[in-house]
Amino acid sequence: VGLHSHGFRRPKPLLDTAQFTLSFNSRHRKKHQNSPALWKHEAVQKYLETLSEEYQRVSHQLSADSLNDFEQRTLRRRCADLSPIAAAFQEIKEAEREVQELEAMCTELDSRDEKQLLQLALEEKESLDKKMNMVCRKLFQLLVPQEKYDTSPVILEVTAGRTTGGDICQQFTKEVFEMYQNYANYKRWTFDIVNYAPAEIGGLHHAAAHISGENVYRHLKYEGGTHRVQRIPETGMSARMQRIHTGTMSVIVLPQPEEVDIKVNPKDLRIDTFRAKGAGGQHVNKTDSAVRIVHLPTGLTVECQQERSQQLNKEIALRTLRAKLYQQVIEKQLSQQQSARKLQLGTRAQSERIRTYNFTQDRVTDHRISHVERNIKEILSGKEALDNLINRLLEFAEIKAVTQYLENLQALEGGG
Repeated sequence: VGLHSHGFRRPKPLLDTAQFTLSFNSRHRKKHQNSPALWKHEAVQKYLETLSEEYQRVSHQLSADSLNDFEQRTLRRRCADLSPIAAAFQEIKEAEREVQELEAMCTELDSRDEKQLLQLALEEKESLDKKMNMVCRKLFQLLVPQEKYDTSPVILEVTAGRTTGGDICQQFTKEVFEMYQNYANYKRWTFDIVNYAPAEIGGLHHAAAHISGENVYRHLKYEGGTHRVQRIPETGMSARMQRIHTGTMSVIVLPQPEEVDIKVNPKDLRIDTFRAKGAGGQHVNKTDSAVRIVHLPTGLTVECQQERSQQLNKEIALRTLRAKLYQQVIEKQLSQQQSARKLQLGTRAQSERIRTYNFTQDRVTDHRISHVERNIKEILSGKEALDNLINRLLEFAEIKAVTQYLENLQALEGGG
């Protein structure tokens, strides 16, 4: 916590987003598995008490007549920052008091005559617990600063892995791509396919889409990585042998700010045209409408074959190329760790998996937070079940950020 020149304390950001990746060790998972558990941490209580006191002090200072315009603007901004945090803090404290009163009441309501009253008290406590969970989550969202690209659209790419599982990877890649397409519809986002390379047996080798809408990158940023599938193939020799095969596919999620100021020299581009493949209407395989652009200085390659017009495909491909070049700028800002693309793509090895979809056991496991969900069909439908899993990841990310802050604070106090 740093001392501001006007006499009130300004907390430093709880999370340095340039240093943050979603990786949880067992110690973090055991100590603070959810927002209410972290709320009970003594350092969190102390920190929030400090912010609440500062809010009261700033509010009082704003009423002083001796402030000049600059001081008033500074204090108003600080007051606006602290107000929702102080309000959520007080709301949780009040809910805690109500819970304590109900618990005291429940210990006294143990006779048969008071059984109905006890049931009502327990139902009220359950309602208050849900409220506590919701407000705690809201509070930690306020404390953790929004990442720079959270509101940005994204380029989402899927690529089938290389495995002995035959067509299992291509089929699973298609299912995952359709899952994100359905999720975009569920969130009322726009999902524009910019590249689609189907496999001969009905699966998918590679595809990319531009997704825009409200907080797209915030919700999809932890989907990048290696996804593993375990299932018995439905066709071919493997299906008759009833053997479980394991395959992988990779997902890459690149933020694409609305205004990407990346200049591309036409002399640095090699532009090829070819006939589109897969579904797309009568123009497919009859005209060279698909476009492939190679950026010679970097070797980056992008393709687009979704539009009937070669010019439109070229414009979309150039937009995608600029997004990838912009991603290189972002990665330079993250130079103290591995690049975002490499972190997501890795080597597509099974040891780097972020999530496993086990069809034979109807189980989806996210390995980063050791969380298991049942009903794969619900997850792959890209609706509420996937949204709940993504929100659980976001909550764990917030808990991780606050936990890191607390540990740094305790280390400083111990060293001081």
